[in-house]
Amino acid sequence: MGRCKVERSEKMLLSGNEALAEGALRAGCRCYFGYPITPQSEIPAYMVRRMKEVGGVFLQAESELAAINMVYGAAAAGVRAMTSSSGPGISLKQEGLSYLAGAELPAVIVNVMRGGPGLGNIAPSQSDYFQATHGGGHGDYLLIVLAPKSVQEMLDLAYLAFELADKYRNPVMILADAILGQMMEGVQFKEENREVKKKNWIVGGGKGRKPNIIRSLFLEEGVLEEHNQKLQEKYARMRQLEVKYEFIQTDDVELLLVSYGSMARLVSEVVTRLRKKGIKAGLLRPVTLWPFPYDPIRKLADRVRFIFVVEMSEGQMLEDVKLAVEGKIPVHFYGRLGGGVPTPLEVMERIEERL
Repeated sequence: MGRCKVERSEKMLLSGNEALAEGALRAGCRCYFGYPITPQSEIPAYMVRRMKEVGGVFLQAESELAAINMVYGAAAAGVRAMTSSSGPGISLKQEGLSYLAGAELPAVIVNVMRGGPGLGNIAPSQSDYFQATHGGGHGDYLLIVLAPKSVQEMLDLAYLAFELADKYRNPVMILADAILGQMMEGVQFKEENREVKKKNWIVGGGKGRKPNIIRSLFLEEGVLEEHNQKLQEKYARMRQLEVKYEFIQTDDVELLLVSYGSMARLVSEVVTRLRKKGIKAGLLRPVTLWPFPYDPIRKLADRVRFIFVVEMSEGQMLEDVKLAVEGKIPVHFYGRLGGGVPTPLEVMERIEERL
């Protein structure tokens, strides 16, 4: 593993899926294992073209289960590894995600969400929030979950995801959706050198040192509990250090909207329209869905009349917003299900009913 040099370039037009894949490669990803599923199939299609150019390994696995366990093996050998899928495929990867977290292996997992439950459809949705932020597999584990809102952030958060995964030896998920994956925008690559540091804990021979053992199975009495306590201490550091969010027009806010991902773009337009009507609206956008920005929302709750949450789901992030508010003020919600995408006008109408 060595330097991954990111050259400065003119702004390039890419889809969100392509930008994420290119960002991962430039962040040092050298192993990609996946299986095609709409609406994320452009990621493996891009990876199969580019991975050979950077000297990495691309493998279309025979299943999602195989793909996540290949990631486990590559991560254990110290390689920056990634997989991607959409809702049904991510569900199949849950056991492997629990193994990665239990073995403290860094990896990046991408979920470009589609409508559900079941096979659902290929339209945009945000209904995988619970699965991502509450440790969808077995055991007391958590993932850092990043939520981009633009094609540029699909690129930038790929860099961040690999850095955080290595920093904490923990899987990191990028939670996007079909809007972000398929839309095209100009992106700018930053000029910088990213050093992929050598990892002294990896498997791969024990010459001159005691062999490293990577596992998530602890059968000795009390050992698994000690391991879990160690993991919980790590998650506590993440809560303290890695909460990320964005304020939009909140200096004088009286009505706070909370939304993430592609819906934050829509809600930003709603804020602009409400401001034109003389309503002091503002937006708080969580960038990390876990750890969640409870404290910033709690502080703003002391200043606003009510909070309005917008999601493409039945209200999953809504529960975290309510936890942050602690019953101080009303929290209202509008969402669309099964691939339905709200419009700014729909959201404004629901808000104005509450004014």
